[in-house]
Amino acid sequence: MDDGSPPRTPMPEIGTKRSSNRARIVDRHVGAMIRERRIVLGLTQQQLADMIGVTYQQAHKYERGINRVSAGRLFEISQVLGVPVSYFFEGIEEDGGRSAGGRDRMSLELARNFAQIGDQKQKEALSQLARVLANGHAVAA
Repeated sequence: MDDGSPPRTPMPEIGTKRSSNRARIVDRHVGAMIRERRIVLGLTQQQLADMIGVTYQQAHKYERGINRVSAGRLFEISQVLGVPVSYFFEGIEEDGGRSAGGRDRMSLELARNFAQIGDQKQKEALSQLARVLANGHAVAA
């Protein structure tokens, strides 16, 4: 019977190998996003751990996707890192993998270094340079 609602994608049954694998993929993705944001802000794992009231080891396990982050803890982490909870789920594809737009190590390093620049004019100049390079224009020497 058609009730007018969009067709639903069947979800794997709880407890199946497929649902378990999907949960691990999501846990790793959430952990990677926590790590990414922490690095962008220039925080160490120890600093993040102290801010959310867990041990360094626990923060490490969250970031690696070894331990699942509870909803309450994820909310707390989002507050500390200054992002909405939805940030941690950005880029998850329909198949549970990371999107092609996932950031690499160099992008994270660039963001961390940019955040540490204190002079606003230098930040604006660097941002303008990045825009020019991203658009494929040559920069005059």
